Formats: sequence, structure tokens, C-alpha cells
Amino acid sequence: MANRPPRRARSGQVLLCMFLGTLRTFGSGQIRYSLPEETDKGFFVGNISKDLGLEPRELAERGVRIVSRGRTRLFSLNARGGSLVTAGRIDREELCETVSSCFLNLEILVEDTLKIYGVEVEITDINDNAPSFQEEQVEIKVSEHATPGSRFPLPSARDPDVGVNSLQSYQLSPSSYFSLQVRSGTDGDKNPELVLEGGLDREKEAAHLLLLTALDGGVPIHKGTVPIRVVVLDVNDHIPKFTQSVYRVSVPENLNSGTQVLVVNATDPDEGTNGEVKYSFRKMKSKASEIFELNSKSGEILVRQPLDFEKYKFYEMEIQGQDGGGLLSTAQLLVTVVDVNDNAPEITITSSTNSVLENSPSGTVIALLNVQDQDSGENGEVSCFVPNNVPFKLEKTYGNYYKLITNRELDREQVESYNITLTAKDQGRPPLSTDTHLLLEVADANDNPPVFTQSSYSAYIPENNPRGSSIFAVAARDQDSKENAQVTYLLTEGTIQGAPLSSYVSINSDTGVLYALQPFDYEQFQILHLGVTARDNGDPPLSSNVSLTLFVLDQNDNTPEILYPALPTDGSTGVELAPRSAEPGYLVTKVVAVDRDSGQNAWLSYRLLKASDPGLFSVGLHTGEVRTARAMLEKDALKQSLLVTVHDHGQPPLSATITLTVAVADSIPDVLADLVSLETPASPDESGLTLYLVVAIAAVSCVFLAFVMVLLALRLRSWHSSRLLQAARGLAGVPASHLVGVDGARAFLQTYSHQVSLTADSRTSQLIFPQPNYADTLLSQESCGKSEPLLVAEESAAILGKCDGTNAQVRFISLPPSCWCLGTSLKRNNQFDLI
Repeated sequence: MANRPPRRARSGQVLLCMFLGTLRTFGSGQIRYSLPEETDKGFFVGNISKDLGLEPRELAERGVRIVSRGRTRLFSLNARGGSLVTAGRIDREELCETVSSCFLNLEILVEDTLKIYGVEVEITDINDNAPSFQEEQVEIKVSEHATPGSRFPLPSARDPDVGVNSLQSYQLSPSSYFSLQVRSGTDGDKNPELVLEGGLDREKEAAHLLLLTALDGGVPIHKGTVPIRVVVLDVNDHIPKFTQSVYRVSVPENLNSGTQVLVVNATDPDEGTNGEVKYSFRKMKSKASEIFELNSKSGEILVRQPLDFEKYKFYEMEIQGQDGGGLLSTAQLLVTVVDVNDNAPEITITSSTNSVLENSPSGTVIALLNVQDQDSGENGEVSCFVPNNVPFKLEKTYGNYYKLITNRELDREQVESYNITLTAKDQGRPPLSTDTHLLLEVADANDNPPVFTQSSYSAYIPENNPRGSSIFAVAARDQDSKENAQVTYLLTEGTIQGAPLSSYVSINSDTGVLYALQPFDYEQFQILHLGVTARDNGDPPLSSNVSLTLFVLDQNDNTPEILYPALPTDGSTGVELAPRSAEPGYLVTKVVAVDRDSGQNAWLSYRLLKASDPGLFSVGLHTGEVRTARAMLEKDALKQSLLVTVHDHGQPPLSATITLTVAVADSIPDVLADLVSLETPASPDESGLTLYLVVAIAAVSCVFLAFVMVLLALRLRSWHSSRLLQAARGLAGVPASHLVGVDGARAFLQTYSHQVSLTADSRTSQLIFPQPNYADTLLSQESCGKSEPLLVAEESAAILGKCDGTNAQVRFISLPPSCWCLGTSLKRNNQFDLI
């Protein structure tokens, strides 16, 4: 067999074929190039950047790459020059052994636009193979009685090249007995035959040595030779004869090894060894000798290795039958491999993304995938689909490429991720299918505002709560994720009674817990209206509002306040007057109190806690009225002390007390007599000093009273003497009952009504003497009302003491004897009439 020509010889042929590297475009998105085989790595195939309409630098920027489907990588992209170059040596005979036209298909993917461009590269043949024979030496046996013109088949040469580079002719070395003829077969093959030109004589020459040469049409011409030895045999006048000149058989590709395919039969009427036929293969193409096995005796053809329709669909062989005498004949065997649906579809995900934003529009591309099935016919027709219950669909793009796209907007809050099942199914019987899973995460978009757990909130907070205490908590949930679901709580701006809301309440921005910045006072406000805003951290942020009403609950934190009797500011004790003639139930006074609390905390009850005479007075439980419980007795003390308590109904109850001093007397003189005893010292330190003052005043008053009485008696005596005669005439018509005797004379009894008002301030105390009521009196109005006005003479006035703890002064006034009287009030603003 001839050796392969050196690479230098082939380089010239490569240059001759470079003109075939012209670029043509056809169809939609199809690019075609051609290049000769046996080029070195990096050989320029075509300017792919120009054909794609891109600049060379954009190839890397836009992710232009070659999509490979498992075949050895033959081409690569030159990112710098923007060209398609070879990735290694390309042998057309290795790639397309049995095909005259060799085309390689590949796909170019533009990553950023997910577009596919088909590229078809034609591999042109160069004369890199010489014709060769399978046999190293051929021996032909020819009967010496063979007639001239007899033909003997010679072995055929094989040249993997195509066209003019393939096998073109045969040559036979010069011989006087034999010539060469070439017969064209039905498939266009050239079959050499040895033709006997003259009779043979075994005794003269038992064997003839010839040389058969096969030549191709390349430049330079390559050739291969095989030696032929012709052996002259004894007479064998019959050759084996096959039952069929051409055997045709179709076998499925899934036959097991050792399965019988066919039995060939050739008969020879000769006897003995001349009639024994042995079978053998000759002129086997491709790898048929590795696939099939022939029994030389029985003619049975078996499958040695499994068939594969996807590799070889057709086998053509010649079977030779040769008898023992050396005679032979041939028959053609054609084996067709029938496709069986033994290949499941293949799904190749060319490009995909593992996450998509939930608000992406319908039609967003998720993945680009390629579907292939190595079977043919219906077995290779593939349909691809996804389940109907997912929001995705497949769109066919170029060839067997599909785009997986969304058919509606996604919602992460409903489905966070999809495990998409991609199914490819062929049309075979039975059909085969393949599933591929694609996990897709739905990325969150801030499309949900925070939502409070309630449409509004209300809470009840006791007043006097501790400063900084937690009073309530609001909660909002956001269905988004990560920072889109992080909620921040804010209080809306507002005021409470003119003060900013932030001075009363604060809120934890992370937890929604509200804190009181100061104690609440029910008496200040009872209801607090707040607005809370929940805002997420999305971009842009979303928010929602809710109203919160805080009801301040009253606590019993206010002691009852006594409005009446009002406690004097100078520390003295109020005095009430009850006449001795008062009947049971007589209203002495009324204690009036209020409580700033509300509800039962402000319900007041009055009780007599302590009294100097427990059975004399009673206090209304709900009214606070102080009434006499029984009739006054002579033995009852003038001064009665009552301790009245006022308490509310809170828990715990609070109370206030007041001490009432009640003077029991029918007349003012009785009151004045015990006036000192009504004095209540303002303080323990002053009680002793007051006692000494009272004693001193009483002594001075007694001396002064005695002096005044003597002086009045003397003046009355002289006055009676001077007017005795006039008085006798004026009493002529006066009833005796209206006269009193004075020194043996009768005087008219006059009735006077006086008003005395003493207050805490002695400067405002008043003693009023109205005009006297009298008739037929000895004194004229002028002598009592005008001639002798009410004057407080320094020489006739004596300080008797303090009344009711005030600075009021009680004075004795020098008056005419007929109109002298004295009245006083034991308590401010009370008026008494003395007759």
C-alpha cells in the first residue's frame, strides 16, 4: 500500500483550494464557508464579525461564541481579528468517509440578544490519499484449458478522496497472456478484470507474475500497487454459481451480536475439491468487515457487533465463492440498516438565567435550549413542551432551538421559585421522551406595602403610668422579602393640647412598640388619637397608615377637695351657730367637697368621724349636710367640735377631713361670754401666749366695764332729774306696761335692732345701729340717732379679745342709756338681730 505524500507536497494543493473559502449566505440566519482539508490550526475560515454585522471588538463584549454539541471542537473564534479559524487539523475522510460532499454545521450564539446563526462549512477535498488495495498479494488460479477472453476479477483499490482526487484508472504490467479491462459497476465503481488473451500451458509456465497499479487524478498523481500471481491449474470446467447475483436484506439496528442476517449459496457441479465452494468477503467498504462475519463453509452471514443506524445506514459488500479447483464467482450483498427508536431526545440548555424579577413583562426570555434526536424519520421528529400549570411557554426559533419565555407576570408572594420541567418527546413507536429540570428563582420587587394586622387599634392605658413604660405595640407585615420586607414604624406629627405628640409618646422604629415619655393624666385628657405609619425599605419605599386610639383610664389619684366650709388662710377654725331652740333635723351647715377623678373614684361619701357630743349632730352620707340629731339640752356645751371626713370610692379610697366648730347659744351675750373658749390656737407654740392675752384682756375689760357702768349710772341719774317734768307730761297716754321704773319714775321701754359684723380683718368689721323703733318715747330720734352718733371713743373702748381667730375687735361703745346695746357676730358674714 502506498504511503501518504509528504506535507510539503500537500501545501501546494492547500493553496490551490483556498479560493474555495468564499462566503455565501443563504436562508434566514445561515452563513456558509468553505475550506480545504488538512489545514493547520488557526487557518482562516471566514470573517464572522463582518457577516454578523459586528465590529471585532464586539465579539467578546456581546458574548459571541460557538455552540458545541459534544463533537470534537473543530473551529474557534479569533476575538482579535473577528474571524472564524480552525481549532486543529481537519481530515475530510475522517469526518465524511462515505459522503462525496462534506458539510459541517455549527451554530454561533450572540449571548446578549440570544440569537442563533447557523454556519455551514464545506470541507473540500485535496489529494492527500493514494489508492490502496486491501490485499497485500493476489493469487489467481487459471485452468490451462481456459479459453481466450476469459475474465478473472481483480481486487479493487480504495481511495478515500473524492472527485478527480479519487481512483481514476488501473494499469497492468505488460504480459503476452493477459490484458486488463475495467468494467464500471452500477454504483460507478471501476472494477478491474484480468482477461486471458491466449492459451496457457502449465508445462511451459506454471505461474505468471503481474503488477496491478491503481492511479488517481490528482496533481501530482498518486498510485497504489498490488502483485498478482496467476497459477495455471489443471482442468476445472465449472465455476461456482450463486443463486442470486445481488442479495438485498434489511435488518433493524437493534440486532444482538451473533444474529444471522443472511445465508448465501453458490453451487458447483464439479466433483471433489473442484465442487467444494468456500465463501469469503471481497471489496468491503468502511467498517463492514468489523460488523459482519461470513461462515466460509455454510455461507451464513452473522452480525459480529451491534449495528448503529445513526453511524452507518447502508453496507455494500461482495461475496466470493471459490471451488477447490480455483474457479470463483461473485455476488453482491446490500445490507440496509432500519432505524429503531432507540435514542431518546436530548435537551441541551444553551443559555439560561437562574432568577427573574417578579414584575418582568410577559415574554421575558428565561433560557435558550436545543433539542436533538439521533434517530431519523418519525423517530427523530421531536416536540418540546412545558407543563400547562406554569406561567411559561416555549417558542421555536432557529432549527431545533427553543426559547423558554414567560407568558404572564410572575408573583413572588404566590410562588417563590419554579422547578420547570422541560420535556422533549419523539414520534417513534413507542415514543421516547426526556425530561430536564430548570430551577428558576423569582426575585422580589417592592410591590407590596406593609399591611397592619388590624384596620385600627385601640388600647386602654391607666393614668400615672411609669415614664418610659411600654404601653402598646402595633405590627405590620410585608409580603415582600429582604430589604423590601423590612418595616420601619413612624408616628405622624400631631399635637396634644398644644404640646407636640412626640413629647408624650415615642415608637420603636424596628419593633412597633410604643413607649410613654411621661405619665398620662386622666384629668388632663382622656383620649389620645395617634397615627402610625409603616414604611418598608424598598426602592421606592411603600407605606401604609393606621389609626391608634389610646383611652386613658382614671385612677384614684386625687384626694377629695373640701370647698365649704373653706379653711381660713390665717389658720383659724370656722364657727357655725346652732340655736338651742333648734329642732331635730335642723340644718346647721353643709360640707361641700369635689373630687377631680371620675366614675366611682369621684363618688363621695360624708361621715361624722368624731364629735364632742356624738349624739347631737349627724352628717348626710351623700349630701354632706350637718343637721341636729336631737333637741338641744341645757347641759349641752356651747362649743361643739365635729370632725367630718369625706372619702371617695376608689381603690384604695382617698379621704379628706375638716373640723367644724358649732356654737350652741340662743343669744349673742351667751356667745360672747364663752367667746374665749371658742378660740383655737393656730399652733402649739402660740397656745400659751394666747391664754395669757385672754386673761389680761378679761381683767382689763372687767375694770373698764365697772368704770363705764358707774359713769353711766351717774349720767343717767342727772339726765332723769333734768327731764322729770317733761317725762311726766309725755307719759300721760302711755300704757303702764310700756314703762319701767327708774328711781321712782317710769321710763318708756324702747326696742332696738342692731347688726354686728365681724370679719377676719378688723378694719372691715362693722357695728350698725339702725334707726330705733319706738313711739311716745322720752328721747327724740335726734337725741339717739343724730345728736349721739355711734362713735368708738378711745376712752370708752376696751379690747375684749379676738373672735374666731381673726383680728376683729369687740368694743363697748358709749351710748345714751336709753339706746345702749351691743351686738356681735361669731363668724364672718353671719348676721344676728339682738332685741
